[in-house]
Amino acid sequence: MLGSLREKLARTRNAFRKVEDLFRSGKRRDEILDGLEEALIQADVGVPATETIVAALKAKTSKVESEAGLERALKDELVALLSPRDGNPPTGGGPAVILMVGVNGGGKTTSAAKLAARYKQDGRRVMLAAADTFRAAAQEQLAIWGKRLGVPVVKGSYGADPAAVVFDAAQSFKAQQGDILLVDTAGRIHTNTNLMAELEKVRRVVVRELPDARIESLLVLDATVGQNAVLQAREFLKFSGLTGIFLTKVDGTAKGGAAIAVASELGLPIRYLGVGEGEEDMAEFSPREFVEALLS
Repeated sequence: MLGSLREKLARTRNAFRKVEDLFRSGKRRDEILDGLEEALIQADVGVPATETIVAALKAKTSKVESEAGLERALKDELVALLSPRDGNPPTGGGPAVILMVGVNGGGKTTSAAKLAARYKQDGRRVMLAAADTFRAAAQEQLAIWGKRLGVPVVKGSYGADPAAVVFDAAQSFKAQQGDILLVDTAGRIHTNTNLMAELEKVRRVVVRELPDARIESLLVLDATVGQNAVLQAREFLKFSGLTGIFLTKVDGTAKGGAAIAVASELGLPIRYLGVGEGEEDMAEFSPREFVEALLS
């Protein structure tokens, strides 16, 4: 897994090359730490997260002079920042509803399909709800995925109320005694309050119709947007009770360092990485493996 992730993160690894070079430079501790701030910012980690990391290293490595010791300390600090602050997300054998939310173009539909494929492979009874009724061909795209994966898809008419589609999906889900209901929502413009309110309406329908289900809201973020991902996540956090992040297109960008910025500034756990277009191109996020893939 680690070797494969290294390959998928090749472009982001290149962005972290200056960080790695510092630990091979022969410089003293203070010089390395001074250079680390600039190197992390250039790797798209962002100023707030970088300041947090460097301050922690200065406090924790006062007696560490070796380059290897400083590098280990950096890796440990990054792993700590990327690890869920409240432990792992809730799991269980009962039914679960996963809302896929985010702005247009982030990869929600494909990410929902990847999760459907993974859960079905695990023997779970999966259903997809096409609650994006406004984007042209969105429901058709999900229907194609459903047919390919052998997973039922509940759709509505173009322009229909997304909450009504979710209501129908919930009824079908209960009738078929499903395990996992994946809801593909319309792309939200994160500054549009009306669209955010609509998303809350969808969530209320799920809570009302499936009171015994575990509900997750995964924010789908496009890694290629870099620091803009932080802004998107901050706005969505106000509205939809996010439980985690699905970071997409990680294989095609040098801006994967934004994952550290999002986790550090907002405390949202990254749950999955999208590393390609196929249904199998998804990895459950491991903070340690991610850091080792970047710096090794």
